[in-house]
Amino acid sequence: MLKYTSKRLAYLILVLIGVSFLVFLLLYMTPGDPVRMMLGESATPEAQAELREELGLNDSFLVQYGRYMKNIIVHQDLGTSYATKRPVLTEIMSVFPNTVTLATAAILIAIVLGVILGIISAVKQNSLIDNAVMVLALIGTSAPIFWIGILMIMFFSVKLRWLPPSGFGSFEQLIMPALALGMQSTAVIARMTRSSMLEVIRQDYVDTARAKGQKESVVILKHVFRNALIPVITVIGLQFGTLLGGAMLTEVVFSIPGVGRLMIESIKQRDFPVVQGSVLFVAACFSLVNLAVDLLYAVVDPKVSKE
Repeated sequence: MLKYTSKRLAYLILVLIGVSFLVFLLLYMTPGDPVRMMLGESATPEAQAELREELGLNDSFLVQYGRYMKNIIVHQDLGTSYATKRPVLTEIMSVFPNTVTLATAAILIAIVLGVILGIISAVKQNSLIDNAVMVLALIGTSAPIFWIGILMIMFFSVKLRWLPPSGFGSFEQLIMPALALGMQSTAVIARMTRSSMLEVIRQDYVDTARAKGQKESVVILKHVFRNALIPVITVIGLQFGTLLGGAMLTEVVFSIPGVGRLMIESIKQRDFPVVQGSVLFVAACFSLVNLAVDLLYAVVDPKVSKE
């Protein structure tokens, strides 16, 4: 188990180094001068040159990237925001709890609805209920999150006036964003649960359990669903990591101060340290979720850690 965990941690570190390099390279090549954004168009060339030298923007790409990685590894420093002059990590942590709350609410909704719909669909294979669930799943995976969010605002906020259209802080303000964000994950989990259960439900030991006179509910939950769990756990873990990084459009549509909205605002302001730090932070969260899923594999199926 220790060897398995160490191997996964090594992969995680390599992934984060690769992500940091790609993000730094893309922002280095992105048009636009952050110095002009900071000082304004009326700033003198001398002032611009002085600030550019102070920020180290005149150095080569490798020198800048090396300095950036050294600060992360040695000082755990993601840099300083060009716009607010505050540490990037402080900026991220000030809004990260909102993103976690939104993603957690969305994945809980997706797990409950997705697993229930997937089980019903598998048990009622090829029935009208099964077809209806699969059509809903197809719509859920195809519809863009921002479009779903806008429709919800128009219907539940503008027309019915049941829920607030924006903001974050109360349970009522969490309902629509969580539903909109969790819609695609619900569809993915439902389809995976159905597919995985249909593979297990045809096994001989399931027929044996029925032949012994066990109740159908016990057969489905204890023998079928339990043995179909590993693919479902995989999807749930990946979806939660995706929701942490993919809440960007939801946060913008519903005016939620989260990491995704912070990234978009930082891109507009050419605040590259915040963009780099946010992407790296989200990538780290996604990788840690994947690591947790891998370790959960080893708990559910000990054979995984021995491979």
